[in-house]
Parts: sequence; structure tokens; C-alpha cells
Amino acid sequence: MIEGSAAVILSMLMVAAIALGWGGTWLIVKGRDRKRAVLMLVAAAVMLANVLIWAWPVK
Repeated sequence: MIEGSAAVILSMLMVAAIALGWGGTWLIVKGRDRKRAVLMLVAAAVMLANVLIWAWPVK
């Protein structure tokens, strides 16, 4: 189980990933700055992957 500051950091990463994913999707839907939107979605995917790696049960 993840406790203490690690749990806070993982929670902050999830909030940031959700915000980046939403923002990137919004930029693509609106047709604005496609390059930045794709970079935001990639950053969100990397953050999500990091959270999954750290939170995956070992046992």
C-alpha cells in the first residue's frame, strides 16, 4: 500500500494527467495548435503510465 508523500505525489500526477488530457482533447476538438495538443496528450499518457507503474501491486 502506498502511504504518505508518495500517495500525495501520485494523486497530483493523476490530477495533472487528467487536466492535460482534457486540455489536449479540447485543443484538438477546437482545431487549435494541434502540435501542442498532441504533446499534452503524450505527457498525460506518460504521467498515467508512471502512476500505473508505481501503484501496480507487487504481490
